[in-house]
Amino acid sequence: MTVVKVVELVGESQAGWEDAVKNAVADAAKTIDNITGVHVENLTANVRDGDVVEYKANVKVAFGVLDR
Repeated sequence: MTVVKVVELVGESQAGWEDAVKNAVADAAKTIDNITGVHVENLTANVRDGDVVEYKANVKVAFGVLDR
């Protein structure tokens, strides 16, 4: 039986939401093996003086738990 664990993360980027998602997955992959998918929950941004200055993506990353 395969067990999958899901963790919630927030990715950030100054370039856009797609980069924010990619950054969240890349950072998670530094400490989590076997990432199999990502689900984007919410997209937000910080605004300063009428301009978007930072994009944020709330994501859920799924990964298989190793059977030892």
